[in-house]
Amino acid sequence: MSQDPAEQAILSLLRGKDALKSISPADAARALAGNPPGEAWRSSLAPVRRAAQRLAKAAVIEILRKGKPVAPAEARGVIRLRLAQEQAQEQ
Repeated sequence: MSQDPAEQAILSLLRGKDALKSISPADAARALAGNPPGEAWRSSLAPVRRAAQRLAKAAVIEILRKGKPVAPAEARGVIRLRLAQEQAQEQ
């Protein structure tokens, strides 16, 4: 897959979870920023959300809104991320 650090942060967190468990984009942003104290991780949130869009378009992950998958273009507001069904079954 990609060498993009934001994509790697998302995938690393998701692959460390049980199949079909989800993460918040903030979890990946914190990991990408090195888990800094305070709010310093927030600058990593936009790159993580863009990476999530790319991964969802490639069918690697699913973007969830209110617990249901949504198209990447419709991912607004509070979202969560999980491995796509095929990816989760391969784990």
